[in-house]
Amino acid sequence: MPAAGRSLPLHPRAGMAAVRHLSGHMLMTHPTSPSQSLLHGRLLAFAAILLAALNLRTAVTSLTPLLDVLGQTFGFGTTMTGVLGMLPTAAFALFGVTTPAVARRLGLERTALLAMSLATVGLLLRSMAGGVGSLLFGSVVALAGMGIGNVVVPPLVKRYFANRVGTMSTLYITVLQIGTMMPALLAVPVAQQAGWRVSLGIWALMSLAAALPWLMLSRARPHPDTISAANDPSSAPHGKVWKTPLAWGMTLMFGMTSLMTYSMFTWLPRIVVEAGATPAFGGIMVAIFAACGLLPSLTMPALAVRLRNPFGLVLIGFSAFLIAFAGLLFAPMKAPWLWAVLLGIGPSTFPLALTLINLRTRTPAGSAALSGFMQGVGYAFSCLGPFLFGWLHAVSGGWHLPFGFLVLCAVVLLCASWVACKPQKLEDQW
Repeated sequence: MPAAGRSLPLHPRAGMAAVRHLSGHMLMTHPTSPSQSLLHGRLLAFAAILLAALNLRTAVTSLTPLLDVLGQTFGFGTTMTGVLGMLPTAAFALFGVTTPAVARRLGLERTALLAMSLATVGLLLRSMAGGVGSLLFGSVVALAGMGIGNVVVPPLVKRYFANRVGTMSTLYITVLQIGTMMPALLAVPVAQQAGWRVSLGIWALMSLAAALPWLMLSRARPHPDTISAANDPSSAPHGKVWKTPLAWGMTLMFGMTSLMTYSMFTWLPRIVVEAGATPAFGGIMVAIFAACGLLPSLTMPALAVRLRNPFGLVLIGFSAFLIAFAGLLFAPMKAPWLWAVLLGIGPSTFPLALTLINLRTRTPAGSAALSGFMQGVGYAFSCLGPFLFGWLHAVSGGWHLPFGFLVLCAVVLLCASWVACKPQKLEDQW
């Protein structure tokens, strides 16, 4: 790998190799070299990144299959369902924008520890909710942690695995999809057997487990470092990200993908229930939707690192979205499994965008800046998606207007991806 693509030294004293014994493994803190194996001296960081990725969506998909049950319990209807559907993207937007500043102050490892700690506390608070207010508060705390984790994982991949960006991107995005699928699949069965509080709260155990390796890595770095290199002026001007065409192309690409994805996470169960299915089947549809996201997660990063311009991959997701929307609108119960599968293929621009963060930057600082802007502003664009989708349904009494809105968003996605996929580097544009 060219020198410009290498990660920053893992210790402030550049050029020196510090070896720390962590939980029976040796963490090598010198820069990675192209000849290093994936896990050479980086086993703890490998486990920490994958465990964090497993916990970045549990607060979202553990809730949506239970919205009907919670609505009956706490007495809320369509409007609050839309608010709860909008909450993940709103929280991801807010904490996506602020995370780079937090990471520069605390260091990447401590920021990841903060993310998993907030997720644990929020999931526990939500499971103990006594009303809509406490349900919302617990959700915000949990989603704050996951929003911070969204932003901090890509630069951590670049720091510890700069010579294996494609491989690690594939692994952590695949694990993220598994963490998206499992809660959706288990939410209703667990709630039926043990109650909705257990169904919502069990995921706190997983985020607690994810916090432990980050605690160990944080203790191994006694002095919080910054994510910008003092001797690299190109890594410093984080505020200039918004002035670059690349950042806006990736932001709209990511934002429209998230808008359509979270609209479907929120409303897919209601669509099939209104078409005659059971709530349990609605949860299964969400699980299939999430599970089929594993295929692009496994293929997109590997393909993206091999293609100079991966715009052709965007056309696959765009086409899948359009066919799925048409099927759910005109024949929802004729081939529901097919529509769910296509919905899972549609957000292939999500793993593509996450991989492009590191492919379109030269340093961990640039990666963190682009990650924060893309996810923060992108989620801000997308946070109104579930709410507007539900509002258009309530106003029109049908699903034609909501799906027309999503088709318009898909066209915006296509145009933005044309800009984002061009071969370029963020640092060159500022």
